Amino acid sequence: MKILFLVSSLGGGGAERVATTLSNAWADRGADVTLVTTFAGQGKPFCALHPAIRVSSLGSPLKRDAKIGERRVVRLLRLRAIATEVRPDVVISFLTNVNLANLVATTGMGVPRIVFERSDPAAQALPLGTRTACRLLYRHAECVAAQTDRAADSIRRLYRVRARVAVIPNPIPPGIEAWTATPGAAVDRKSLLYLGRLDHVKQVERAIEAFGDISIRHTDWDLQIHGDGPERQRLTSLVARLRLGARVFIHGATTDPWRVMAGAHAFVSTSRREGFPNAMLEAMAVGLPCVVSDCPSGPRELSRDGKDAVLVPGDDRAGLRDALSDLMGDGARRAQLGASARESVLSRFGLDAILRCWDDAFASLGVCA
Repeated sequence: MKILFLVSSLGGGGAERVATTLSNAWADRGADVTLVTTFAGQGKPFCALHPAIRVSSLGSPLKRDAKIGERRVVRLLRLRAIATEVRPDVVISFLTNVNLANLVATTGMGVPRIVFERSDPAAQALPLGTRTACRLLYRHAECVAAQTDRAADSIRRLYRVRARVAVIPNPIPPGIEAWTATPGAAVDRKSLLYLGRLDHVKQVERAIEAFGDISIRHTDWDLQIHGDGPERQRLTSLVARLRLGARVFIHGATTDPWRVMAGAHAFVSTSRREGFPNAMLEAMAVGLPCVVSDCPSGPRELSRDGKDAVLVPGDDRAGLRDALSDLMGDGARRAQLGASARESVLSRFGLDAILRCWDDAFASLGVCA
């Protein structure tokens, strides 16, 4: 089976890591996988790649002063040339702009295309031109994939897709099962963990403010923030303004997230929206109890409507504060919730289970896995 997989980059983002996990798994099965990155200046992959996977880039050789339209045409032509050379059985793409490039570049080639929308379009503020392009082009895909039922419903409604819409969640990365948190452990200092990008969508300031509200009640807890992004300096200033510098620590991005998770005692996420919350999934897989904003889309489906994590309305500061305080003050509940979360997601989102979802999508297109 020949798979042509289009991704924006091979960096450390959630979509890129999932693309790497799937590509490695398919290569292990014996598939012929070609990964094409659509951004110029592609560096070393964040995650290790199977040695049989071929990697190519659409980085434009044009001069910096070339017009944007000219660059796009060159990249589309290069993508079509790669597809012609590879002669894949299926072309898969991740992320909206890459999906659109896939559908334009491979028009008329007779190869099935699976475009994977990584966000819920009803909750994402896309430019009008991009949303219009999705409405015009997605209907020509042989399959459109989404990570959640809610996102799939939004795709059908907003983009008027006539093609098959498949729901395929993210897999748990291989190897994470070896890491286990002990959230109920009686230790001198306990850690409430945030791990993810520091931008306005993640609303990390809400976690900092809620922790500040209850820190005097839970003097043996610290808030550990691992991540980077445009909001880092503002969040650092907020910590200083609230005089929490001895209790709240912003470490920057980590290359060892599972070790960090396994050493924590609870996990918090305060996002305004999610495509599919990978950090929450991995925290649950490690066995951390989670307090998360009930945002679109992902946390409710991931937690089975709140059975495996504490869901809090996104604009409820008091609710977030109280949920964190209750969990931080109850070691037995942390242990129970962490154990049930781990068991639930390992069974539902293990790599084998997700690969079966992909096999079903391939079979619906007449492609043999």
